[in-house]
Amino acid sequence: MRVVKPKDRSKRGRKNRYIPNLAAAQFKPTEDWSVEKARREYQKAVFNKGVDRIVFRDCVKEMGKLPEESVDVIIADPPFGLSFTGKESMYNRDDRFVRDGYQEIEGDYEEFSRSWILQLPRIMKDTGSAWIFSGWTHLREILNTINESGLMLVNHIIWKYPFGVFTRRKFVTSHYHVLFLVKSSKYYFNRIAHYPLDIWEINRTYRRGEMKNGTKLPEELIARCIEFTSRPGSLILDPFMGNGTTAVAAKGTFRHYLGFEVNKSMDAVIETNLGLIKLGEFYVPYGDRSDELVTRARQRYGLDPEKSRIEV
Repeated sequence: MRVVKPKDRSKRGRKNRYIPNLAAAQFKPTEDWSVEKARREYQKAVFNKGVDRIVFRDCVKEMGKLPEESVDVIIADPPFGLSFTGKESMYNRDDRFVRDGYQEIEGDYEEFSRSWILQLPRIMKDTGSAWIFSGWTHLREILNTINESGLMLVNHIIWKYPFGVFTRRKFVTSHYHVLFLVKSSKYYFNRIAHYPLDIWEINRTYRRGEMKNGTKLPEELIARCIEFTSRPGSLILDPFMGNGTTAVAAKGTFRHYLGFEVNKSMDAVIETNLGLIKLGEFYVPYGDRSDELVTRARQRYGLDPEKSRIEV
């Protein structure tokens, strides 16, 4: 029997010698836009269905009316499937500012998940993506349905927040699951940060006296999902619009939005939230954003931050 000896690589240099921090120093986002160009991309976008609106109807029926391959990004934070209204004393909030009408899911949560998740591939573009938020209680049912849908799980992200409901006989839950899903290998991903981790530490946001649905995600969290997986002018769909956070994040980053919500009492809340921000208010060209790792690397190599920016 012939014995093949492993090649001695110690005498050969690496084809591409690793230079510490050089990749960070030379980092540029995959795509970037100035504020003016992002605004133009937003303005020239054309759709065959009315956008920048919230439809106060059940998402299961309404998604069936959407054209095939018409949506760039789906952001979904479905009901918990728990006995929850958002007014419980354990959440330490003034229930006067929590709108009535929040509807929970009764019965089989996996059947509920199937009713809307199985519709996503039809309406997603080949380049599109979906982000599904979930606590751990019904994560199994959601993952089972995703597997049935044919969508591919790219990342299972953990959103870590600094507050959890006090417990006596178990660890305090202070994280949320964020599932990044795609329809095909053609999915769009804009690497807008040099070293994007799959654990996100983002604070929950509360404004005193603010009316809200049972729960509210931070705009920063939704904007991060949107900006990594879409271009300015893209269409963002939210089947469970709630407080209108996805609509706010989309408007603030030069994206269009479409949403569904069964709680009609949220109409005025969403309108108020949208009225508080201007178009593109959150948008900053990606090359201009603070990135501590990139900044330190550029300082090490004496690169001028102004000259390392992408010109558009």
